[in-house]
Amino acid sequence: MSSPTSTRSRRKSPGRTEAGGTTVDLFLGGRISVVQPQAGHRAGSDAVWLAAAVEAEAGEHVLDVGAGVGVAGLCLLAREPKLRVTAVEIDPGLCAMAAANAARNGLAESVGVIEADVTGPAKALDAKGLIREGYDQVIANPPYHALGSVRPAPDLARASAHVMGDGGLEAWVRFFAAFAAPKGRLTLIHRPESLSLLLALLERRFGDIAIFPLFPRAGQAATRIILQGRKGSRGGVLILPGLVLHEASGRYTDAAEAVLRGGEALRIGV
Repeated sequence: MSSPTSTRSRRKSPGRTEAGGTTVDLFLGGRISVVQPQAGHRAGSDAVWLAAAVEAEAGEHVLDVGAGVGVAGLCLLAREPKLRVTAVEIDPGLCAMAAANAARNGLAESVGVIEADVTGPAKALDAKGLIREGYDQVIANPPYHALGSVRPAPDLARASAHVMGDGGLEAWVRFFAAFAAPKGRLTLIHRPESLSLLLALLERRFGDIAIFPLFPRAGQAATRIILQGRKGSRGGVLILPGLVLHEASGRYTDAAEAVLRGGEALRIGV
């Protein structure tokens, strides 16, 4: 569910067009190489920011929800290779690409891919092999737009990646709560406009909420928020200083480059 407008930014190399309508793109300064659709839903910098915010420890099991072609999980494994990542994605074509991308980066043994609708019935999710309360970290880049708030994309895969149906975000949050381990962490990236709804949905499910804004330039309003919380906690909400992404000239700030190209963590610290 990453922003398609950022796919040519300096955080990854321009895509090399392949046969079959795909491109090969490099993330983290070339440490990660992925194949993804040339058109439709494409992973961008949001997946890198999401991975950078996760403070996972060796041996933990990470559930990447709405994983697309698997970029967030691969970026996380580039920083902490001793993890297990389960990527869950509704689109079968993207699932195949996610599995292939894990193998492409030598991480096939660390990544499992499950094709599933996270808003589906509990029995269907169990049948797919998802483990209730089984994941130390749950990470997600949910669709940003509510149904009817934007004109849907003509490409169905892209539309489903960016537009959430009625009650969809609540269903995603229920899924997060059901599959996060007790005291497990949730990390997600979203638009600031959805913050009040997210906080309402997370209440009584996740606490110790930290909000980390991403500002396009100094003095401008945030265009993304990273939100992190802990399952079952009753702690309150902390708003952090966040990160400015670009200098006035348009180039990335040194701090942003350190994450996007160097693979450094954001250290949100929930």
